[in-house]
Amino acid sequence: MKITFYGHASLGIEVDDVSILVDPFISPNEKAAHINIETLKADYILLTHAHEDHVADVEAIAKRTNAVIVSNAEIVAYFNRKSLEGHPMNHGGKWDFEFGTVKYVNAIHSSSFADGSNGGNPGGFVIEGERKNIYIAGDTALTYDMKLIPKHTKLDLAILPIGDNFTMGVDDALIASDFVACDKILGYHFDTFGYIEIDHEDAKRKFFNKDKDLMLLEIGESIEL
Repeated sequence: MKITFYGHASLGIEVDDVSILVDPFISPNEKAAHINIETLKADYILLTHAHEDHVADVEAIAKRTNAVIVSNAEIVAYFNRKSLEGHPMNHGGKWDFEFGTVKYVNAIHSSSFADGSNGGNPGGFVIEGERKNIYIAGDTALTYDMKLIPKHTKLDLAILPIGDNFTMGVDDALIASDFVACDKILGYHFDTFGYIEIDHEDAKRKFFNKDKDLMLLEIGESIEL
C-alpha cells in the first residue's frame, strides 16, 4: 500500500493496481500548485464530508476517470445528480471493495456543500486491506468512538487531523492514537491556512516522547506500508 499526501486532507492510496483518492482539495490549494489533477489516477474517490476543502476537485476528477465516489448517502446522492457514479454508505456499515473492506465510522464535525446542500453526517474510514489496515479520521474532534476501532481492526497506520481550530489538534491526536491503539500516525489537515498552522518540531517531539511516530509529509511525498 502506497500513500501520497496531496496537501490539506487530500491523499492518494495505491493498493496493487487500484488507485484511490481521498478528499481531493488540490487545485484551489496554493501550497499544492505543483500537483496537476489532470494526471491523477482514480478508480475510487473516498469523501469524509462535504466541505469545499474536501470535495473541490471531485467533479473534475470523477468525470475524467469515471471513479466511483464512496461516502455517506447524502454526498453520493449529490454527485449522482451530476451524473457521477457512487457507492452510498452510512455509519457503522462496511463493504467489500476490490481493494479491501471499507467501514464508515463516526466523526464529530459539520458537513454541508458550498451551495448549502445537505452533506449528511461527517465520517471517517477504516480500510482493511489484504496486508495493511489504515484509519482515515476525516475532520473530527477527539471522540470516545475511536476506542471502538481496535475492537475490530488492528491498525498499521492512523491518519489524523492535527491542525486544531476546526479539528482536534496535536495534543488530542496524541490521545486519539491511544484510543485507536496505533503508534504510527500520519498527520494531516494542517498548515493550509493561518488557522491551522502548527509547529512541526514540537508536534513530532510530543509523539516521540510517548514512543510514537508522527509523520508530516511534504505535499507530493509518499510512504509505503
